[in-house]
Amino acid sequence: MLNREVVELLNEQINKELYSAYLYLDMADYYVDQSLNGFENWFYVQAQEERDHAMLFRQYLLNNDEKVTLSTIQAPAQQYDVYEAPLVAALKHEQMVTASINNIYAVAYKDKDFRTMQFLDWFVKEQGEEEKNTTDLIKKYELFGSDPKGLYMLNQELAARIYAPPSLVI
Repeated sequence: MLNREVVELLNEQINKELYSAYLYLDMADYYVDQSLNGFENWFYVQAQEERDHAMLFRQYLLNNDEKVTLSTIQAPAQQYDVYEAPLVAALKHEQMVTASINNIYAVAYKDKDFRTMQFLDWFVKEQGEEEKNTTDLIKKYELFGSDPKGLYMLNQELAARIYAPPSLVI
C-alpha cells in the first residue's frame, strides 16, 4: 500500500496534468487566432503529452490498488497580448509542475517508497526536457520572432513537430 499523502499528491497531480492539457489547448487556440499554426501545433502536441502524463499517474494508482479521485479542472484564465506571452507562461507553468513532482518525490523518499520514486524518475527527467524545450523555444522566438521572415520560418519548424506517446512502462 502506498502512503496516504503520496496517494493524495498523485491524485492532485492527475488534475494538474489535465489542467496543463487545458492550458496548452488554450495557448494553441490563441496561436490559431494569430494565424501561427506551427505554434498552435507545438502547443497541441504539448496538450497531448500532458493528457498522457495524467493517464500514467492514473494507471500507477490503479496498478497499486489505489482509488483515483478526479476533481474539477479549472478553465485557463490567461489573456495574451503578444506572441511571446504564452511561451513565457508555459515555462512558468512547467516550473510549477516540476516543483509539484519534486514534492511528491520528496514525500515518497521520506516514506522510503522506492516504487513510487522509481515511477517518478521518468517524470523528473521529462520535466527537465519540458523546461529545456520551452526555454529553447523562447530563445528562438527572441532571436527570430521580431523579423517576419524569421517568425515565418520558426512557425514552419514548429508545424513539423509530431506527437510521440511516452514509452514508460508502469
